[in-house]
Amino acid sequence: MTAVLATYRTVLATSGPVLPAVSFLGRLPTAMCQLGSVLLVAETSGSLATAGVAGGALAAGQTVAGPLIGRLADRRGQRPVVLAACWANALAVTALVLAALSHVATLPLALLALLAGLTVPQVGPLARTRLVALVRRAGADERTVNAALSWEGTLDEVSFVLGPALVGVAAAAARPAAALGLAALLLATCGTAFALHPTSGVTAPGTREADASPARGHTARGPWRRRCAEARERRRAARRGRPGIPGAVHALRVSMALQGAMFGASQAGITALTERLGAPGHAGLVYAAMGVMSAVAGLSLALVPARIGLPTRWRAAAAGLTVLSVPLLFVGSLGTLYAVVVVLGAAFAPHLITIFALTERLVPARRMAESMAFLTSSVVGGQALALALSGRLAESYGPAAAFAVAVAAAVLVLCLALTVRLRTRPGAPAYAGARPGGGTDTASGGQDAAPAGQEVRPAAGAPSDSAPPG
Repeated sequence: MTAVLATYRTVLATSGPVLPAVSFLGRLPTAMCQLGSVLLVAETSGSLATAGVAGGALAAGQTVAGPLIGRLADRRGQRPVVLAACWANALAVTALVLAALSHVATLPLALLALLAGLTVPQVGPLARTRLVALVRRAGADERTVNAALSWEGTLDEVSFVLGPALVGVAAAAARPAAALGLAALLLATCGTAFALHPTSGVTAPGTREADASPARGHTARGPWRRRCAEARERRRAARRGRPGIPGAVHALRVSMALQGAMFGASQAGITALTERLGAPGHAGLVYAAMGVMSAVAGLSLALVPARIGLPTRWRAAAAGLTVLSVPLLFVGSLGTLYAVVVVLGAAFAPHLITIFALTERLVPARRMAESMAFLTSSVVGGQALALALSGRLAESYGPAAAFAVAVAAAVLVLCLALTVRLRTRPGAPAYAGARPGGGTDTASGGQDAAPAGQEVRPAAGAPSDSAPPG
């Protein structure tokens, strides 16, 4: 335990105390807006169908635009992208609140909700990318990198528990509009603070873009036309040598979408069952309890020995999701629901964090923010689709039908974990379980592991590929 605490102290010492605080508060609005928009539109329109359309539009916008914002951050740097996105998102959320209070029609509300989703600044994925780049640039070993990913996963879990709770408190004390107003304020202030933090330069594209800018007039290196031609040739050469996304990464994204489906189906089942038991107010508490256990499990991942490789961890987490979700089908009382859901929560964060860690090992550093945002969007999209489907199933066939969707998603996650072969990208850091030849044997359990951290690729933020913080 002492070694684990020391590892987390190393992570926090690398990032400093301010970055985790502003990144947490900056990602909190994402967790608040989904529920807040549904409650607001339901209250002002009097129609649950209209509220569902608005919530679905917001989720769709976030799912589609997340990877695009991540790609822009990879190419242009985090600071300008986050600044533009957080202010656009704050304005879009404010416009949605004003439109709902003005009782506008369904279509304009849906369009504003879509805009609010499209402009989500992706603080969570970008903070994860930034922290990993910081610890890699500091020469940290793989245990510290994994601890950084666990820390970020825990912040995500806590934000998605605290966000809806804040919405509920604000809605009870005032109106749902107050909750969304608070979200817009956090976006404008803490999103800006995250963008302007000195560490924003750690994932900057580097000086290549500066070299590509034509200088007006003549310089010691020749006319600006020649410099433009040389810059174009450098960009073409960089594109030709830029590694692509390995096929296994797409399987990881599917696995993350399936976990999102588990979230959505579990939420629908919990809501339906608590209503049937005459205790609808417990739905949020049950879901929050699951999130708290998931956060604790995420922090505890630092206790996992380094010899247990990431492919083995993926298989174990997938098996845990499958085995621990089956009891949901037989829950019939409130006490049993709490117990089953809390135990299931212990498998959620390990799967999420392991998928992020595998992705960090497999994708090129130049596309890290895009890949992290893609994973987050996969969760959001899977959750929204499963919530819509399992909600209808629960209305027609009862809570067990919604929980069956969660179990089916867990089984598919396990099938992926058992069948997908993972290959580290040339030059990427070896993870435990990786063969010296670059592949992993999904049945080996990692006995042929190369020592974790024996080779560290130039991560986003390495001195050769980025500007220093500040």
